[in-house]
Amino acid sequence: QVQLQESGPGLVKPSQTLSLTCTVSGGSVTSKGYYWSWRRQTPGKGLEWMGAIRYDGSTNYSPALWRRVSITIDTSKNQFTLQLSSVTPEDTAVYYCARATKADGDYDYWGRGAQVTVSS
Repeated sequence: QVQLQESGPGLVKPSQTLSLTCTVSGGSVTSKGYYWSWRRQTPGKGLEWMGAIRYDGSTNYSPALWRRVSITIDTSKNQFTLQLSSVTPEDTAVYYCARATKADGDYDYWGRGAQVTVSS
């Protein structure tokens, strides 16, 4: 079965870049027909779709976040990475990576989530 696991620092200072890596096992990020997505859960805004990347490297980003979001893929490591620049305390959330058949939905596998706190 496909498994995804988020990893990265749990604490980020304001104005810095949040960086998380999702490691995929039991499946390949090069598989056609799938998107590799990032979402986050905050108490105030709920579950928010951030963006996704496809096997060919094409990306889709949330209109609300696109200026600060970058998603990349590393096929040699079977990983994809989220970077969110210029973070503020409002970016504090649980971040999830997931596989999907659409850029912004239809998820079939997802990680446990990673708590990231933005604080000085």
